[in-house]
Amino acid sequence: MLSDNLYRKMLLEPVRHDPSLDDLYIVSGYSTSAMAFHHLNESMNVNVKLICGMTVSDGISLGNHKGFCKLVNEDFSGRFECSYIYKGIPVHAKLYIWCSGLNPKYAFLGSANYTQSALRLSRRRELMIPCPPKDAFDYYQALVDDSIFCNHGDVSELICFYADEKQKTTIKEATDATQEIDYSGLPHIRISLLANDGTLPERSGLNWGQRPEYNRNANQAYIRLPSSIYKTDFFPPREVHFTVLTDDAKTIVCSRAQENGKAIHTPHNNSLIGEYFRNRLGLSGGAPVTLNDLNRYGRTDIDFYKIDDETYYLDFSI
Repeated sequence: MLSDNLYRKMLLEPVRHDPSLDDLYIVSGYSTSAMAFHHLNESMNVNVKLICGMTVSDGISLGNHKGFCKLVNEDFSGRFECSYIYKGIPVHAKLYIWCSGLNPKYAFLGSANYTQSALRLSRRRELMIPCPPKDAFDYYQALVDDSIFCNHGDVSELICFYADEKQKTTIKEATDATQEIDYSGLPHIRISLLANDGTLPERSGLNWGQRPEYNRNANQAYIRLPSSIYKTDFFPPREVHFTVLTDDAKTIVCSRAQENGKAIHTPHNNSLIGEYFRNRLGLSGGAPVTLNDLNRYGRTDIDFYKIDDETYYLDFSI
């Protein structure tokens, strides 16, 4: 019986003890793309196949849907599959099955969803127990025909997407994956991209990579958080990944970095955030960003809207 350190004991240690394991099959009532990103990023030799079980009745947040699609299509293409139950009875089970090829070897059943809150942050008391691997794998396989891949062309017609947790309670009002959403009613903060003296740093922030003596990728960058923000709980703790949707329809996985979590970066590759802002500013890859570039674009700050504890909306529109 497992009641603590579930992430380590259930998702990391099995493959370390048995290198023949290569596939992890998961059934989870609720799941988050930030959890999947963190897990896949830390388990480079593991393939994950996830079925989200409650989507047939509860839908899924647009942030998590876009995050899952990005993981499938871009970040972990070939290593990650994500499907939603779209017909039949909702699936509230939480089941994790380790396989070597198609041979199920270990399985765990219990209360923990595939989310950071359940598996990594100990915000709830969860309990998982070993169960017969073949029976668990048979259960997973029996759900496949009732599921649809998250990046399937028809998914918007079969699954409801909601903007935030408040809208989840009125799922009939949920939007499709392409409809523009108004986030203005959510908690929000504005962050300056400039230093306290009004200048744009030449070797930090958006220009963190401008250090040729260290052979850095010139696109490396981070968003500096002032103490008035990083000392609050607006953003999650350093160890938590979160999904950022942008006003130009991009999806970026971020986390906090540096002492006291005073910066936001892209943990998978910390040049991604620099590439993003250079594209918005019309600059070539690796080019230094100047105050004139920001003024020419039309703004020197960004707005963050908090959708939930693992999902945010970034507005850099003019």
